[in-house]
Amino acid sequence: MAKKGRVFSGARPTGRQHLGNYLGAIQNYVELQTDYDCVYCIVDVHALTTVETTQELRQNTFEMALDWLAAGIRPEDSILFVQSHVPEVMELHTYLSMVTPLGKLTDLPTFKEKVRQQPDNVNYGLLGYPVLMTADIVLYKTDIVPVGIDQAPHIEFARETVRSFNYRFNTKALIEPQVKHTEVKKVLGIDGKEKMSKSLNNHIELALTPEETVKRVREMVTDPARQRKSDPGNPDVCNVFTMHKIFSPQEEVDMINVECRKAGIGCVDCKLRFAANLNKHLEPFRAKRAAFEAKPSEVQNILDHGGKRARAIAQATMAEVREAMKLP
Repeated sequence: MAKKGRVFSGARPTGRQHLGNYLGAIQNYVELQTDYDCVYCIVDVHALTTVETTQELRQNTFEMALDWLAAGIRPEDSILFVQSHVPEVMELHTYLSMVTPLGKLTDLPTFKEKVRQQPDNVNYGLLGYPVLMTADIVLYKTDIVPVGIDQAPHIEFARETVRSFNYRFNTKALIEPQVKHTEVKKVLGIDGKEKMSKSLNNHIELALTPEETVKRVREMVTDPARQRKSDPGNPDVCNVFTMHKIFSPQEEVDMINVECRKAGIGCVDCKLRFAANLNKHLEPFRAKRAAFEAKPSEVQNILDHGGKRARAIAQATMAEVREAMKLP
């Protein structure tokens, strides 16, 4: 079956992935492989804009690759690689920076937010992050970038940068990427308030053991108004029930929806049922992950091979770019 075009997406290497990553991005990555030629990148250079030490960078990259592969990224069909393995992206980033007004970068909400988050580490790379992101996308002749609605402005910046470059150098070397809005579930952490995040330590990692998963789930906040098992609960405001609707059989979801409201089921039982269903859902993932983890050289070979495939595309693109710019 003919593919609909090329998809590119990347994520910073944060190590072992959690349920928020899985439901928010990884599932979409896997599904897109059916209809598109997919290029998936672990963007380690981007990570340098916010980290203070690189001691865990290699391990975090390896852990992320394990999770993506275990979740269903198929290296025989898709390109899976590490950003820094394709140095052409740094060259294109430099060229694109020549057509990017400084004011546009300083006005971006994402930059302002990062400045607030890390006022003592406002580096050039942080300011130029959107330009490097654009280079990531257009280097591989990307047709489609899957994003949530809140990320669409980032892609519009990339499109504007491509238009500026093509106009400046009278070329069509770079393709304006199109946005594909994907369903990105907002997954709350175990606190039931904030988005699931490692930095907040409110996450549930995919690669936990079943026992560790149960322990983590037991810490989840349920209906804050329910103090005792004998109190009626409200599943509509319960984060555990939200997770049940994703991972539990429909008949169990229906039962909990009824019994919780009349105190027929307590919060602990509700959590244990969810933990059991989550563990069952993740069994194949964890088995596949363990198999890859036992063969680190195979994982490295996948990343190396993906880098070579990605670099072949990148070199062809850069030949067009240099010709358009009349570089000697």
